[in-house]
Amino acid sequence: MQNPHLGRRQFLQHSALGVAGAAAAAGTALGADPAAQPAGEAKTSPDVSTKVEVLVVGGGTAGTIAAIQAARAGAKTIVIERGAQLGGTMTTGGVAFPGLFDAWGKQIIAGIGWELVQESVELDGGSLPDFSQVPQRHWHNQVRINEFLYAILAEEKCEQAGAQIAYYEFPHAIAETDEGWQVDCVGFGTRRRVLCRQIIDCTGGAEVVGMLNLPRFREEETQPGSMLFQLGTANNPGRDHRAPLQRHGHRHYVHGADSSNSRTVTAANLSGRKTVLEMVRKEKTRLMHLQPEASFRESYRIVGETIITVDDYRSGRLFDDAVCNAFYPIDLHTATGVRPEPIPRGTVPTVPLRALIPKDSRNLLVAGRCVSSDRLANSALRVQASCMAMGQAAGVAAALAVAKNTTPLDVPLNEIRETLRRHGAILPGTG
Repeated sequence: MQNPHLGRRQFLQHSALGVAGAAAAAGTALGADPAAQPAGEAKTSPDVSTKVEVLVVGGGTAGTIAAIQAARAGAKTIVIERGAQLGGTMTTGGVAFPGLFDAWGKQIIAGIGWELVQESVELDGGSLPDFSQVPQRHWHNQVRINEFLYAILAEEKCEQAGAQIAYYEFPHAIAETDEGWQVDCVGFGTRRRVLCRQIIDCTGGAEVVGMLNLPRFREEETQPGSMLFQLGTANNPGRDHRAPLQRHGHRHYVHGADSSNSRTVTAANLSGRKTVLEMVRKEKTRLMHLQPEASFRESYRIVGETIITVDDYRSGRLFDDAVCNAFYPIDLHTATGVRPEPIPRGTVPTVPLRALIPKDSRNLLVAGRCVSSDRLANSALRVQASCMAMGQAAGVAAALAVAKNTTPLDVPLNEIRETLRRHGAILPGTG
């Protein structure tokens, strides 16, 4: 307990001396790395070696669910995330309305993602929409969550499932091994070597797929990103699903936003923050909330074993190897805004396992907005509920591939579907 008679400066001095003394007692100078190389010599060996069965790269909307699911299905799992928390666009980006879980009067996506959303809303004292009611506008059934609660609940779910989390790290080299993969990751002060049997790329832009020189694609133009903030009134996360979106914050389009590398992400963040500052000065109001990072809508997509076309999506094609549902209007944002294109009444699109597997690959899956799809189909598939469902399907496929000592495409579909059902997912073609 702090001595009430010590001033702040004295307290800090006493604290520093105490920490230094403890470090000296342990035989290590404060701040020194006992494994540090002599000056001028490059360090080549990892600081940490981690052997797991499933590596999830990217702890965003899809990756969080993939990691929890793989671990719950019995696979030793780690999720590597370059940022400071789980949830991605929903938490760091602030798009805390992860729809849509329902279509045409019934719930069509459930499972681990829905479990997390429900608990976030309940713990926050909020309310959930009535999915038996078909809304006049698609956003009327959006679920609003407290993004801060969601992020820490996601960590709790990972811990309970036994999935390890490594923040501030990202792969810089990947090589195939006799048993799967060797993935070398770096973070500040950390070199980690991960040996694993399956990888799930949930980076949003198929970064692992790109590092392996497997095909991925995107258009020259990208949809604008969004910088979310709040002026004038207090930020009010979650609570009321009935409120219009603007009551939950302000949004500024960041045109040309590109999430494919650190340079362009930096540029998008700088641009968004600069505009917010200009608005504060112009409107002479207080800045009450600002997300730490812009949210991005579009990046690279994989060339999968199949590609979901907009015609597949609009028609609600039930793929032979469908592993989850999806639902959202065609939602392509441009420089002038967005005009959502509703899909035909009664239609529920599906996502096939082959769209989550890079073409001609082994022991590798993706989940999330980098799903193999054309641009218009992807503009709808990229929303969070659908990405959660893809993450859960990928987590099951990876865990079963480990258990059967095979690659995900060779896992029997009936076993993937049955495992998904046992873990609460709603299977395509069922009520």
